[in-house]
Amino acid sequence: MNERAVVLNQLAQGMRPLGRGVEWFENLAAREQFEVLRDLSEFCIQARATVEDGPESVRQAGIRPTHTPAVLIARGQLPGQLTKIISLPQEERVKAFRLLVALLGVADKRRRERFCADGCTHAWHQLATGSDTEAATA
Repeated sequence: MNERAVVLNQLAQGMRPLGRGVEWFENLAAREQFEVLRDLSEFCIQARATVEDGPESVRQAGIRPTHTPAVLIARGQLPGQLTKIISLPQEERVKAFRLLVALLGVADKRRRERFCADGCTHAWHQLATGSDTEAATA
């Protein structure tokens, strides 16, 4: 698992403060921001996120239900909506980042409770906060 995947999973699992993750994201170049959003989208699909996860994700993300990413997540057909979210204009990217981190957290929590409660070998479920990724969110 690469360093970015570690950081994103630690954010989603609440092992790193979202505010620091937002600062890290804001300091990335536009192309890198898109790549981060793309990775988050893929992780959400892998974690089996659903449209029903939307309201809780919006709440956890601290965005309004009327913000564009929140409206899109509620529309159904999640893979298509995630594609739209990661393609939003620059001024919507921080909201999209916050929402996708929260969506991954909600979906992964459910997946962990259902399928990994007795242990698993998923690398992203074996993370511990560590100094090796500290600089990535500083």
